[in-house]
Amino acid sequence: MNKNKGFLLILATAFISGFSVFINKFGVAVINPYIFAGLKNIIVALIVVSWLLIMKDWKVLKELKRGQWLMLLIIGLIGGAVPFLLFFKGLSLTSGVQAAFIHKTMFIYIAILAAVFLKEKMGKNFLIAGLILFLGNILLLKTISYGFGWGDLLILSATLFWAGENILSKYILKDLPSRIVIWGRMFFGSIFIILFWLMTGQAGLVSSLNSSQIGWVLITAVFLLGYVSTWYGGLKYFKVSEAAVVLLLASPITTLLSWIFLNQNLVNSQFFAIILSLIAGLIIFKSSWYAQDKSVATIRSRRDC
Repeated sequence: MNKNKGFLLILATAFISGFSVFINKFGVAVINPYIFAGLKNIIVALIVVSWLLIMKDWKVLKELKRGQWLMLLIIGLIGGAVPFLLFFKGLSLTSGVQAAFIHKTMFIYIAILAAVFLKEKMGKNFLIAGLILFLGNILLLKTISYGFGWGDLLILSATLFWAGENILSKYILKDLPSRIVIWGRMFFGSIFIILFWLMTGQAGLVSSLNSSQIGWVLITAVFLLGYVSTWYGGLKYFKVSEAAVVLLLASPITTLLSWIFLNQNLVNSQFFAIILSLIAGLIIFKSSWYAQDKSVATIRSRRDC
């Protein structure tokens, strides 16, 4: 049943991500991207600190070993700080479509790293679903990358950092509650971003935000909290390589929201991509939820015998 729980949480992450990308477009358009990303992280970090106090998880922090503290610090650096700064800088130097395309390749790097360092073996059906979803994303974005500039390199670097962070998080989740890993990512990530603000002279921009900009930060922070809560909660029980495939379902959700609320026209290839995504979603569901239920039923049948 733990795998079913993990699957539902990761599926929730995909839906939250789809909505989050749609909403973030409005926020990042009116706020300095470094300030926007940093403030969201800080708000979520403060909420997670309160969460730990309520759940009395400070006792767990006191018992952490030096190596675990180091891994949480690294998770904050390569998951909650550096890739955000690289991604938004790269986004200013390349097109949004190109950046999205490069980011969607993350499931490939996670699959490779998980096989090497975690000895994970992605299921055949998940591999098929991943390839279908990747093709669907190419059709949705209406692009195949031909050129590769400095901005694209920064986006790729950010994607690789996030891939590495997911592998490390999956490893440490074997011994720690997901809340502790979330805290490490958001708390240490926020500290590193604040240091970046101070080093680049951007910290003063925070005080110049108007009520509308603050509103966008608060709204998107809620989505970020939902994202990290469901993602790391699900990752504790689900293969990281297969979770990365499920996360690809976010892109068609964002496209549908843009079509519904922004009246963006969809070309035939995008409609076909959404159909492909539905097919991949069915394959994923059958390979996770249904397979787990079937496995549980088999075990119970053997016990009855």
